[in-house]
Amino acid sequence: MSRIDENLPFEPVRIAVLTVSDSRALEEDRSGAVLVERLEGAGHTLAAREILRDERTEIADQLRAWCADPDIDVVISTGGTGLTGRDVTVEAHRDVYEKEIDAFGTVFTWVSMQKIGTSAVQSRATGGVANGTYLFALPGSPGACKDAWDEILAPQLDYRHRPCNFVEILPRLDEHLRRK
Repeated sequence: MSRIDENLPFEPVRIAVLTVSDSRALEEDRSGAVLVERLEGAGHTLAAREILRDERTEIADQLRAWCADPDIDVVISTGGTGLTGRDVTVEAHRDVYEKEIDAFGTVFTWVSMQKIGTSAVQSRATGGVANGTYLFALPGSPGACKDAWDEILAPQLDYRHRPCNFVEILPRLDEHLRRK
């Protein structure tokens, strides 16, 4: 079973938060606020925070810019993962991914099923890696952000989490770019 190894030091990671919405400003961004509160509460660093409209190219460009920034380890977006015509965050993420973390969406669906039943089928949460940076796309509801953080991301972004975690392999995510 998973556990925290208290003999290891906590290693904070630098996380950027992107809210995708055609209608929200920073003051009304409850989902982004939930993520910021939780990541800072866990001891991580908020590296950047933005709000963008549901425009695939703009979202992908922002993701690429953050992946190119050596001061950002993880990008978490919220919003635009549904099924409507304007929901393009998943497509923008996939435009950027070098590798998709297939099980992230599966585990998110399982966690969501415990809370909202079969309505979880409407979410297209996704995760991936690009340029040595983790990227995660979460639904736009504060509840979904809480569930994803508390049940998946908080443990996986904690270096002390056993048997394994995302942080311990972070230095190796871009090793293919360094090969000669």
